[in-house]
This record gives sequence, C-alpha cells and structure tokens, in this order.
Amino acid sequence: MKKLDCIIRVNKLEEVKAALEQAGIVGMTTEPVRGHGRQQGRTELYRGSTYSINLLPKVRIEVVVRDNQLEQAIEVISDVARSGEIGDGKIFVSEVLDAIRIRTGERGESAL
Repeated sequence: MKKLDCIIRVNKLEEVKAALEQAGIVGMTTEPVRGHGRQQGRTELYRGSTYSINLLPKVRIEVVVRDNQLEQAIEVISDVARSGEIGDGKIFVSEVLDAIRIRTGERGESAL
C-alpha cells in the first residue's frame, strides 16, 4: 500500500475528490494548510499599503491506495489539480506498512 500526501490549491479540492471517486478510489483525509514553495508567497495592495503574504492557503489531501492503484491516483490528482501556473502543489508518495479497520479488525488492503 502507498500513501499520497498531496498539497493542492483550495479551489481544486472538490474536483480532485470527484475525480478520485470516479476512478474508484474512495477514502481520504483533508485539512487546510498554509505554505509556500517556489512562488514565495505574493504581495497585495490594501488601502495604499503593500503587504507580503508569505504563506498561502492550500489543502492537504491524504489518500492510501493499493499498490496497483498508485499510478492511476497520481495521474488523476495531477491532471485535475494542474492549472499550469506556479503553486499548483506537490504529491509525496510513501510506503504504508499496514492498515487496520478498527470496527472489524481487518488488516492490510482489505482494511481500505
């Protein structure tokens, strides 16, 4: 099993969620986060003063998939979240050693 930690634009969350469900990948955890990468934030003008906003709002999605779903999940998330502009986000992939469904005690891929 693999875990995908995805940092994407806030406005892309619903599209990514729908695309993953359509691809048969269900179950995710999301949380609002703030950060920056190469874009180093942005500047805004407010009442004649310029403000630097270093940490931009993003959404972190955590999805655990079977090994055979990994490439499909990466492709779906990348295609839907891509705007072509700097700040589209990142996907980090890591190994999951085990998963346990608390309610039934199922382990491994059957717990997904």
